Amino acid sequence: MSKKEEEVLDDDMVVVMTDEAGNEYYYSEEMIIPVGDDKFALLVGLHEEDGAYVVDDEDEDVIIAKIVAAADGEDEYIEPTDEEFAAVEKAYNALCDEEEQK
Repeated sequence: MSKKEEEVLDDDMVVVMTDEAGNEYYYSEEMIIPVGDDKFALLVGLHEEDGAYVVDDEDEDVIIAKIVAAADGEDEYIEPTDEEFAAVEKAYNALCDEEEQK
């Protein structure tokens, strides 16, 4: 899956992901997690309700995406490798532990 466009709705960054079949999925960019020189986004799935995008509390869809620069200079969100995912998971857990200690 790769990012095809970004929108800002109600001051939230909404990332539109499109799969190989052309289906679009909407995500809110909840957090950027730096790992070395790379950046990864924690994306939470959204659905449209009464003309607005809202988090689906019953069926939470959370993914991690690597943020890379596309040829046109825009950010592109791609699936991380298994090794990258493990590194992001470790960094995220460290951030959570640090936040709990405050």
